[in-house]
This record gives sequence, C-alpha cells and structure tokens, in this order.
Amino acid sequence: MGVLSFLRATYDLDTLDTRFTNTSSTPYKTVIEARGDAAASKERAAKWKSQGQPSRWNTPEFYLYYFVLLLVIPYMFWVAYDASRPTDPKYKLYERLLRPGWIPGRKIDASDSQYNTFRSNIPYMAALLVLHPLLRRLYNAVVYPVKATGQGSRPTPEEADQRLNQRATFDFGFALVYLVALHGISAFKILLILYTNYQVATALPRKYVPAASWVFNIGILFANELCRGYKFGEMAALIAGPTVQNSVLDSGSTLVSWGRWLDSYGGLMGRWEILFNITVLRLMSFNLDYYWSLDRRSYSPVEKQIDPAALSERDRVSIPAQAKDFSFRNYVAYAIYAPLYLTGPVITFNDFISQQRYKAASIEPARTLRYAARFALCLLAMEIILHYDYVQAISKARPEWGRYTAAQLSVLSFFNLHLIWLKLLLPWRLFRLWALADGVDPPENMVRCVSDNWSTLAFWRSWHRSFYRWSLRYIYVPLGGSSFRTPRDAARSILTYVLVFTFVALWHDIQLRLLVWGWLVVFFMLPEMAAGFLFPKAKWEGRPTAYRMLCCLGAVVNIFMMMVANLVGFAVGVDGLENIIAGIFRDFSGFCFIISASMALFVGVQVMFEIRESEARRGINLKC
Repeated sequence: MGVLSFLRATYDLDTLDTRFTNTSSTPYKTVIEARGDAAASKERAAKWKSQGQPSRWNTPEFYLYYFVLLLVIPYMFWVAYDASRPTDPKYKLYERLLRPGWIPGRKIDASDSQYNTFRSNIPYMAALLVLHPLLRRLYNAVVYPVKATGQGSRPTPEEADQRLNQRATFDFGFALVYLVALHGISAFKILLILYTNYQVATALPRKYVPAASWVFNIGILFANELCRGYKFGEMAALIAGPTVQNSVLDSGSTLVSWGRWLDSYGGLMGRWEILFNITVLRLMSFNLDYYWSLDRRSYSPVEKQIDPAALSERDRVSIPAQAKDFSFRNYVAYAIYAPLYLTGPVITFNDFISQQRYKAASIEPARTLRYAARFALCLLAMEIILHYDYVQAISKARPEWGRYTAAQLSVLSFFNLHLIWLKLLLPWRLFRLWALADGVDPPENMVRCVSDNWSTLAFWRSWHRSFYRWSLRYIYVPLGGSSFRTPRDAARSILTYVLVFTFVALWHDIQLRLLVWGWLVVFFMLPEMAAGFLFPKAKWEGRPTAYRMLCCLGAVVNIFMMMVANLVGFAVGVDGLENIIAGIFRDFSGFCFIISASMALFVGVQVMFEIRESEARRGINLKC
C-alpha cells in the first residue's frame, strides 16, 4: 500500500469507527465475510449510488467554491498568525502564558491547563497503551490460561464464560492498582462510592432502583464539587467541632495531622473528583442495565437463534447480561476499566460484558494501526496550531477586545472553538486507541470536524457521541423522546430537551455559564425544528437546487448560533461574548466583514452538503 492509499484509508469513516459505515443492526462479522464477494459488492455499490444525488464535485458551481476556499482558508490562518506575532503591541499581555516550543523560533500556547496536563503525560500514557495489553497477554498465558473445549471456530458458551472470567479478573486487579497509583489514598473513597452505588442497584426493592440511582449519582456530582474531594484533613477538623475548628487547624492536633498526612498521599492525580464525572455515567449504566435485566431474565440469544459471538452493536447494547454477570467484580472491572476510566468514551455495561465474552469482529490490527496514525496526525495539527496561533492565550489574558479588528475577533473566536474540539478529541482518541489495542471497541466520540457541522441537532449527535448515545438510552428515551405532532407533544418534547441538556451541563461542571450553554443549545434547536416543519423537503422535490440554497442560508444562521452557544459554555463566557460582539459591530467595517464571513460560510456549507451526498452514494447516513 502506497503512502497516498494509506492516508486515504486512514481518513475513511470505516477506520474511524465501523459503526459509521455499518448499520447498528448488522453484525460486523457478516461485513467481513462479504468482503470476498465482488459481485455482491458491486451490486450494493450500484444500489447506493442510485439513492444519492449526482456528484457536483466536478461542476462549474463547485469550481467557484474551490476558488473561494483557496483564498479564505489561508487568509484565516494568516489573520490568527498576524494577531499572534511577537511584534504585535498586545503580545506582552499574554506572553506569560506561552512556553518554549519544539519548533525553532516559536513558543507554544500553554494557557490551557487541561491540554497541558494531557500533553505532558503523553509519554506515560503511550507506555501504558503498550504495557497494559502486553501485561494482559502475559497474565492470560501464565496465570489464567483458557483451554479450548470445542472443535469449531466459534467459542462455546463455556469458553466464552472462561474468557469473561479471565478478562474481568485481570481488569478487577488492575483497576485496584490503577486507582491507587492515580489517586493514592483517595482510591478508597472511590471504592466506597462504587460499593454504595452497587448496593443501591442490587439491594433496594426493584421499584426504587431507578429513582434512587439518579438521586445518589446526581448527589455525588454535587457532593464531589462542594466537598472538594472529601479531604481527610478537612473532615478531621469538622469532627473536632465548629467552635474549635480554626484553633484545631492552627494547633495541628493529632487528628488533623493524621488527616493531612493521609491527604499527602494523593497519587499522580490528587484531584480525583474532577475526573469522576465520567465514572458516574458508567455507574448509572450498570444500575439501569441491571434494573431492565430483571424483566428479561429468561432471554437468551441462543434461544432466539442469534449467534452470541456475532452480535450486532444494537444487540450487544440491548440484550441484557446474564444474572451472574452483575457481580461486584465485573462491576468494578467495568467502572474502572483502565483504558476508558479517565475520559471515556462511554460504553454500556451490557456491551462491555458482551465484548468480554466474545471479541468484537470490528477489532482488526490493520484498522487499529490506521486509527493510531490518524491520532498522530491530529496531535501534530494541534501542536502546529499552538505554536503559530495563540488564540487561547489571547482570550485567557482578559484582553481589551476593542483593540482587535472585526476580522481578528471573528477568526480568533472561530479558532478557539477548533482548539477546544482538538483538546477534547485527542484524549478521547488516545484512550479509545488503548481500548482497541486491549480488545474492546467503544464508540468513537468525535464523528466530524467542528467545521463540518451546520445543524444544532446533528452537532449534538456528533460531538461526544458516546455521551449522546448514553443520554438517549438512559434519559431521552425513558422520558418519552420527542414528537411535534401536536402543541402538547411539542411542549413535552421541549421540556425533555431542557431536562437532558440541564443534566448534560451539570454533568460537565456545576457552573452557571454551562447551564446557559445547555439552555442556549435547546433554544437554538427550535428555529431548526420550525424550519423543518415549515419547509418540508417533500414539497421541494421539483426544485432541488432552490431547496439546497434555502437550506444553506438557514445553515449559515445555525452556525453563528452554535458558535455563540459554545463560546459561552467553553471559551469566553457571557461577558466575553458580549465584548467580542461589541468589538465586531463597533463600526461599519464589522458589518462588511460579517457579510463576507457569511458568504464564506455559505460556500463551506455547500461543501458539507456534498460530503453527505458522497456518503449517501456509499450507503452511509450518519444523521449528522
């Protein structure tokens, strides 16, 4: 395979996640088996091609779009670079947020502590990515070997149970060591939370389990934040009594001294509570999967004539694990599964147990290698941007936005969102790569580049996709989903969206700006829903070009609204956004620039539309 062929395959959707090119109801094993059938492949390709619109890539219209993009994209990078040059008078305001870089003559933007922590730990995480799977293989070969009991290629139920026990026992032991290494003495706090949650699911009467699980886990989110990780020193001072608390702290009593001594053993990541939010999702998944399994105890894939070794993803998620699988060992192995513990992606308990029994057919060495190459290229892109465009440092230095031009304000805001996207994408992909190397295939979190989105609804589906799927299964569907057939249904659906995004905002962090972000997302969904109702595609079948242009205009407005919501939630906050908008529209040049930017976005959206049509011609519909 040549370099260009390898790069083309690296950026194929199938490399990113087989869930994107294969329906959730189709076992991937059947896709592998069908690869050798050339006639069937040609027939499927012809069928899919007939379903999509004719390609526009080689039309005069798109040649004009290419010309515009060749001018606009380099100009955007130049604007950001020009605002970041050391010769700029405003450079001194944020120079303290820069650090020496590895590109000669350039410093690197180190203003984002989250990415900076990830960046500095990449060598250690890369070592874990290699050593953890190797250690498992050594354990499997020496400590817990599994002997084949059947003659066929498909594992027998006994072999599958042995594989589950083998993997879960290793994961349980590794989880305990991993917790202590990461969080030191706080590992016992985490295990106490896990044990309490396990009792909520398995010891309470069945009818109380859902409500009790939600109350407990949402309460944990608030308690972790308010109590700052339950420091032993602070708890000791509280036990000493409020009247003497200050004097006890000052005098260094034995109890408080012991508490502080314990707190000093905080491991590599002492602030465990910041990272625990993702674990809460797994705790809820275990509890609700267990609760729903009680209604389907007699269900068996074998009895339904479904091959348990070749389940589709939908079956892996929906078919309940066996009663014996809901053990405390399996629960801890799942909740603290090392590759996905810190950041995810999120995988349901049912899916995790299914993949522990039978290795997913989608895990192939060649695909995993291409996925690793794609991660490395994304990391390189992030490093280059941080060395040349200091957009995050500028925004974090509390600048006087009025000193920047409208073009600079708009491009700095736009690039800020891209850096947020990249700093989230990189940890998610690194830890998913670790899971793939270890034999578990979790969902990909980032479907598309942040620049390849125009729909608020689709953006929510493609950004942190595993969390979106979790929200669908455990919140959205149990609340009744959405329907806009009647005003009453519409009001209930809007309330459902508000509840979902309120939880999403609180889950991210207990801050007002994130609540505002969540409510803005819902608010900005309404125009898109109304437009779909007022301008149904069926009424424009005779005028496809006019309908495409109309949709493109609406998409440009949507993009501006999504930028506003995400800048408020994850970048500059409400006050910062107000200052940016005021700076853009302070004179006539700002209005002219916004018109030009809208035209550029119009061109970009047309390319986005054609990308989706190209996918439709391959039989792919990501709905985002």
